[in-house]
Amino acid sequence: MLTITTHTLEKLELLLKTSGYRVRYEKGNFKTGACLLQNSKMIVVNKFSGLESKILSLSELIRELEIDYNLLDEKQTAFLHQLKQMKLEL
Repeated sequence: MLTITTHTLEKLELLLKTSGYRVRYEKGNFKTGACLLQNSKMIVVNKFSGLESKILSLSELIRELEIDYNLLDEKQTAFLHQLKQMKLEL
C-alpha cells in the first residue's frame, strides 16, 4: 500500500519525469484525477484533486504505461516493480 504523503507524490512524479513524461497540474472538465494526452508524453492531473486522489491517479497510469526500466535507477526500478505488483483500491 502506498503512503499518502507528498513524498510519495514526488517519487511518482520523478519516476515519470525520468521516463520522459511531463506531469502538469491543471484545472479542467475531466472527471478522473489524471489523464494521458494521446500520442504524447504529457500527463495532466486535476489540480483540485486531493493528495490521495493525485497519488492513486498517477499510480494507476504508471501501472498501465510501458516504461523502459533502462532509464531508471535502482530505487526507481524497485518502486516501479512494487507499483506494478500492487492492486490498488479505489
